[in-house]
Amino acid sequence: MSSLHDDAVRSRFAATAQGVAEHAAKQVDGVREELRDFLPLTGEERAVDSGTGAGVLALALAPLVREVVGVDLVPELLAAARANAPPNATFVEGDATKLPFESYSFDLAGSRRTLHHIARPELAIAELARVTRPGGLLFVDDQIAPSDPLAALALDRFERARDPSHARTLPDIDLRHYFEANDLVVVRTQFRTHRRELGYYLDLAGCRGEDAERVRALSPGGPESYVAETGWYLVRKPG
Repeated sequence: MSSLHDDAVRSRFAATAQGVAEHAAKQVDGVREELRDFLPLTGEERAVDSGTGAGVLALALAPLVREVVGVDLVPELLAAARANAPPNATFVEGDATKLPFESYSFDLAGSRRTLHHIARPELAIAELARVTRPGGLLFVDDQIAPSDPLAALALDRFERARDPSHARTLPDIDLRHYFEANDLVVVRTQFRTHRRELGYYLDLAGCRGEDAERVRALSPGGPESYVAETGWYLVRKPG
């Protein structure tokens, strides 16, 4: 049964699918080069991208692995991903907290900029772990909340006002707890800061007009931009 939050995700991304797809297409090549350095791939992996959206992670991985499957709730985004997909990349509709695959189906299970859209991110991590074979790898990329709880609260207030599909930005410690709860071992991390120009960032979420002005007033970095931190995690499932 679809939750109210899932419906908000579908509605938001259906309405903004064209802009999201255009944004995604610009990112694929750069993400691929970064993944090439970050992930120890052989080229023979079967991979899954949970919450693929318009397919950035899946399409970035496609030339680096044998096969990749992208999963998302939003048909409009899946259609955009399929339009640019090579033969070894397929896209299916599904829920990140209930992946439509058997256990131990993949050598690599990944999620990019998705967990903050999921009301129960611990279930999404558990599903990534379930579908990964023993000895396989997980890759997670998401925005990281400040360790100061008041700053984290302010960030989420801003993000939810900008984008009703936003659930919660996770701090590093929560992600590590979710990995530990699934007996996963963190192999490598990488943290970065990004300056986000609010005009583009608001427009990407379909936040315009009076709504945009109201949201600008909530921005943690002022009305023109703010600095976001993202984390990359390479995690191994014990074999």
